Amino acid sequence: MTERKTLNRYYPVDYDPAKIPKLKTKQKEQNRLWGIRVMAPFNMRCNTCGDYIYKGKKFNSKKETVSNEDYLGIEIHRFYIRCPKCVAVIAFKTDPKNCDYTLETGATRNFEAAKTLMDQEKKKQQAIEDEEAANPMKVLENRTKQSRNEMDTMEALTELREMNARHEKVDHDGIIRKAKLYPTRVGAVAKGRGRLSN
Repeated sequence: MTERKTLNRYYPVDYDPAKIPKLKTKQKEQNRLWGIRVMAPFNMRCNTCGDYIYKGKKFNSKKETVSNEDYLGIEIHRFYIRCPKCVAVIAFKTDPKNCDYTLETGATRNFEAAKTLMDQEKKKQQAIEDEEAANPMKVLENRTKQSRNEMDTMEALTELREMNARHEKVDHDGIIRKAKLYPTRVGAVAKGRGRLSN
């Protein structure tokens, strides 16, 4: 029993590591489908039966590396899962450019408000930049608006600070005086209680 827990093992004198058979080549390993446990990365609806698959549902999936496709040297992987109701194949792959997954076949992705909002903000920002690039007067107008807004917020902030300073006028000497008188008052109250009990 203790033999399997040893840190070093016995190697015979005639041991030759070159005689050990090699594993499959890397080319064959890349195209191989690996069985892997994966969670659904987003909410989706099966195209075949209409069943909803929610984000976080666990599946036994098959994973493969997508050949001839990468993003800045990062491999892109494709996952094949099956619908839990009708067993139709659903395929999606990684999208490292957007830090997300893209659905390929078998289902449609449900609406995501956060992603849509981010896309709208990007489009709005891009439209503003395009307009500024075409019109130099618009750049000047935007800068004056921004500086005016900064001045307004600074004024409001100074007003709030002044109001807080007025409300926070604390009489430190009065607090110290009360702290010194507190033990004598407690003693007087205790004596008064003692007289009542007698």
